[in-house]
Amino acid sequence: MIIALVNQKGGVGKTTIAINLAVAAMSRGQSVLLVDADPQKSVLTWGAFACELGLPTPRLLGADETLYQSSEIAAAREDHFIVLDTPGRMDAVQRAALAIADLALLPCGPSALDAWALTDTVALIGQARTLRQDLRAAIVISKTRVQTSLHRGARTVLEKAGLPVLASDLGDRIVYQEALAAGMGVTTYAQHSRGAMEVEALLDEIGGIYGKAKHQPAQRTRRNTPVRR
Repeated sequence: MIIALVNQKGGVGKTTIAINLAVAAMSRGQSVLLVDADPQKSVLTWGAFACELGLPTPRLLGADETLYQSSEIAAAREDHFIVLDTPGRMDAVQRAALAIADLALLPCGPSALDAWALTDTVALIGQARTLRQDLRAAIVISKTRVQTSLHRGARTVLEKAGLPVLASDLGDRIVYQEALAAGMGVTTYAQHSRGAMEVEALLDEIGGIYGKAKHQPAQRTRRNTPVRR
């Protein structure tokens, strides 16, 4: 299964979601390949830092607009959970990612500007589907203040964008940034936090799209970490 994080707008949480989904899937015992196709290479930087600390990471791969020709991705496709992080702009990399993805996941912030900026990415999905009718796509609301009027308004607007909006929202929580700074994902850094629960719920919902039963998280090393808001 290949998931591509795409959106022409930067700063909506693509890299954060990519790393956290990959780490959560790895914690469940899945074989994971995390592909960094963003020229900023934030995923690879995070992975190098985690390795320096002796922390486990998914398999990491750097890529560019030729990623659809990658023999490593092709070989891993059948038995790996593959996550592709793409640049914050519509270019050849995003088009290449959509050429091989099973699911395009479009993170979107809760503001009107975020929702309006999604229009071109939704159009790009439509173009990709002219060649690949089996490509699935969904919007995930990210960096939001859950249960606020802004959050509810964003969901109402995005539900009119032409793509399904996932029920699993990701809040604007400092714990996500703390986890990355520690070389981890939120589900290993603070497994009882609301951020961890959000990522686990998102992973379950993605699995449900493909008719897969929910996985029980693998036993993790307990940390004396309080629930973080």
